[in-house]
Amino acid sequence: MAEAVYGSPTDVPLKLGDGSPDGISCDRNAGNGENKQTASKNSLECQQEAHTDEKSYICEDCSYRTSRKDHLFQHMRTHTGEKPFRCDQCDYSAARKYSLDRHLAKHTGDKPFMCGVCCYRTAHRSDLSIHMKTHTGEKPYKCDQCDYSTARKYNFGIHVAKHTGDKPFMCGECGYRAAHKSDLSRHMRTHTGEKPYKCDQRDYSAAQKSNLHIHLVKHKECQQEAHGKPYLCEDCGYRTSRKSHLFQHMRTHTGEKPLKCDQCDYSTVWKSALDQHHVAKHTGDKPFMCGECGYRTTLKSTLSKHMRTHTGEKPYKCDQCDYSAAQKSALDSHVLRHSGEKPFMCEECGYRATRKCDLSEHMRTHTGEKPYKCDQCDYSAAQKSTLNRHVVKHSSGKPYMCGECEYRTHRKYVLFEHMRTHTGEKPYMCGDCGYRTHKKYVFFKHMRTHTGEKPYKCDQCDYSAAQKSTLDSHLVTHSVQKPYMCEECGYRTAVRRYLYRHKRIHTGDKPYKCEECGHRTSQKCDLSRHMRTHTSEKPYKCDQCDYSATRKQHLDSHLAKHTGDKPFMCGECGYRTTQKCNLSKHMRTHTNEKPYMCGECGYRTTRKYDLSIHMRTHTGEKPYMCGDCGYRAIQKSDISKHMRTHTGEKPYKCDRCDYSAAWKSTLDRHLAKHSGDM
Repeated sequence: MAEAVYGSPTDVPLKLGDGSPDGISCDRNAGNGENKQTASKNSLECQQEAHTDEKSYICEDCSYRTSRKDHLFQHMRTHTGEKPFRCDQCDYSAARKYSLDRHLAKHTGDKPFMCGVCCYRTAHRSDLSIHMKTHTGEKPYKCDQCDYSTARKYNFGIHVAKHTGDKPFMCGECGYRAAHKSDLSRHMRTHTGEKPYKCDQRDYSAAQKSNLHIHLVKHKECQQEAHGKPYLCEDCGYRTSRKSHLFQHMRTHTGEKPLKCDQCDYSTVWKSALDQHHVAKHTGDKPFMCGECGYRTTLKSTLSKHMRTHTGEKPYKCDQCDYSAAQKSALDSHVLRHSGEKPFMCEECGYRATRKCDLSEHMRTHTGEKPYKCDQCDYSAAQKSTLNRHVVKHSSGKPYMCGECEYRTHRKYVLFEHMRTHTGEKPYMCGDCGYRTHKKYVFFKHMRTHTGEKPYKCDQCDYSAAQKSTLDSHLVTHSVQKPYMCEECGYRTAVRRYLYRHKRIHTGDKPYKCEECGHRTSQKCDLSRHMRTHTSEKPYKCDQCDYSATRKQHLDSHLAKHTGDKPFMCGECGYRTTQKCNLSKHMRTHTNEKPYMCGECGYRTTRKYDLSIHMRTHTGEKPYMCGDCGYRAIQKSDISKHMRTHTGEKPYKCDRCDYSAAWKSTLDRHLAKHSGDM
């Protein structure tokens, strides 16, 4: 039984009058034609206080006011933490007897109150009264500031707070504010880790009752699995174990969106989606904060996902390989790679996708729809990520900084990717060849080398490419216009990024640095190629011999030796070559064009490579070093020549005698002896 710490109200002896009703009556009730009796003076005072708006009892801790003394006593327990009413069957205790009575019904399982319409049963009469309003449609609580009405007083209180904006309850840990004490209580559990709601079938516990209900449904579904899912959608065959889920599902067919935002035109099928919309778009409130990096969000579930970026937790495992993911959506996308299934197809061009959202984004390339609008200018985008990148342009700051090298960026995920250059982490691995990378989009590009997919199509010819940048370069061949010009030397190009790269020749800017030897380069691709001099990696293999190369263009040149094909010919002198770039360089011998100029001394050259070598005469840079004697050279060819002094190699042979030389110039002098020129 429940034992109260406080004594019961003092009983007052009944005063009986001649011919009058037994007990004490309230004169306010008599004026209303009623004659309610009470057995005690204490009860009479409570009735009389109920008729007045005066709230004479004040809490000194939080300014709470009430018209009844007993209500003040109950309120004080929220400050003292006192819970005098104890359950004799478990450890539960409560501050109010009413709460204990509700709890005891859980032990007995007794639900004496039943709805005559749908057979709903409950342990409490008040719950049945609230439930009946779902059948009658009665909504007695009406907002005097808008058309909102509700069947429950609690919901009405939540709604009214939206008009006042009042949030009197504040968290002392992080400053979060709430309109309702219950919201603050739930929030505090994010700091204390308390999970008061326990599952009676497993060790599971939850911080919120709603999460426990969701968990319990899983047990119920497992139990019902043998009996099937009785609720069936006649349109698509969808089945579920819960009637409410079927009602929600049907809206996907009818297009009904009954939940409407009272501040804009937004509507949705789900209440949770409406709540998220209201917080994200109208209040801007982000109550959930990461204690590691200060990240804030509107949803607790989003914070939980974010925390995995710090803990490294990846709870979603693939049952076909070692892949694991931090988010279920990422696992779902991964699993489709095993099956190769792409169920969503574009009817316009035949494009197929593994996810419906990917198809939706793709369709905008046909419709031209750009639903994401910038609220600071007229810019609009087809994808939200594109809009996010644009919005950053309105802000001059780069709030995310790397603690290792002071690199700064506008976007947090870019910083995360950058950090992997320090940690060496490469989470994205190709299952076909073992290639690993630290960037997701690089991984997707790499996979096209295996699948042969070329999604970028030229609208002027049959050309297609695996990467958009490659298509952009191709499109230049259809246009003779070169709008981007270098002000230093007159160099022109049709692609803006090519101009940015070219300008580094004049500025000497080399932002990419080799950690092994300090070699710097102006382009990232050049650094990648340079790194192969340290790793000795030669990824480009000839399929006709054992030759391999560090650069694709070297392999292309080599393959021409097998075929003998030289498709590019000079119209001036008949010179032929295997590569178009070589022909372009050759043509400058006829035009005398020297587009590459040194900003230090005015030296000009026809080749970019020659200018790079020349610039080292000013900087003194000698990136190539001999491992045997420390000799350093400006060019790689110079270090190759030098190494022959150690190896004794003499690759240049005289075709008239047995003479051989380590350098071609030495062989040329020797040949002059045979010709008599010396």
